[in-house]
Amino acid sequence: MAYVRTVKTASGARAVQIVHSSRRGSRDIEHIGSAHDDAALEALRAVARQRLAVGQPELDFGPDFAALQAGSGAGGAPLAITSSRMGYLWDALGHAYQLLGFEEAAGGDEVFRLLVLARIVEPTSKLDSLRVVEEAGFDPPAYATSSGVCPRSRT
Repeated sequence: MAYVRTVKTASGARAVQIVHSSRRGSRDIEHIGSAHDDAALEALRAVARQRLAVGQPELDFGPDFAALQAGSGAGGAPLAITSSRMGYLWDALGHAYQLLGFEEAAGGDEVFRLLVLARIVEPTSKLDSLRVVEEAGFDPPAYATSSGVCPRSRT
């Protein structure tokens, strides 16, 4: 796992770094540069994000997804946001889940699907993901049902 961080230096500048960490707690820190003003800081952060994105191609969800990204408002304009609703995000993630073949791989297990989508929306524990499912407007499965979820256990 890698992430971008900003730290204050002894001289008062702000350093931008990419931290590559492993599960065992070891870290490899790549120094991108130091900035003394906000514009230079944003430029360094952009460079760091680009370095993180190298070798990570964008997923192609096909022409239907491209049309959704372009917006389906009048004249191709983006849709106006009239309220905040997690349902749109949930629907998009569910569509991606299906396109990537996870639904078939999990044998159509709806509890597994709910937990996967919830943990993408908010990376959290399995128990707390039930709260996210409820906030998305769905009835969460019982904890006893979700605690044994593993698509590999299906035959």
